[in-house]
Amino acid sequence: MKGINMKSVFRILLFAMAMITFCVSTYAQKDSRQRITREQLAETQAKYIVKEIEMDDATAEKFIATFCQFQKEIWALGPRPERIASDHTDTEAEQALKERFAHSQKILDLRKKYYVLYSRFLTQKQIECVYKLERGMMNRLYYRSQKGKTQK
Repeated sequence: MKGINMKSVFRILLFAMAMITFCVSTYAQKDSRQRITREQLAETQAKYIVKEIEMDDATAEKFIATFCQFQKEIWALGPRPERIASDHTDTEAEQALKERFAHSQKILDLRKKYYVLYSRFLTQKQIECVYKLERGMMNRLYYRSQKGKTQK
């Protein structure tokens, strides 16, 4: 048996490159399918809450639409302002604190607005349960995101 000729080596390299390209593109497609949009996440969360509270269909429909709208308004506020580093001046720290207070107030105003809307079709106990479930989901998402940051 003679040594491997150049033509065989070229075929093997070409085959290996084709396999790598195929595997990488397949993996990328898998990742894009697993990532859901904010809107899909909000709807999934709303449906989870509906299931946990055991709402009837009419109430569930109202709740899902209202919850998703609430989430959109929260996202429109943008991310929470960053915490100020300790090496900034008092003026910078004061400005940062005022920005955080203003952002928190906007969130509180939205929560009050949607409390009134929820009160039109949910009982007070259901609203309390919604807040509890929502907080639990947010905590899980936060811890999952922190876990992902430490693994990278």
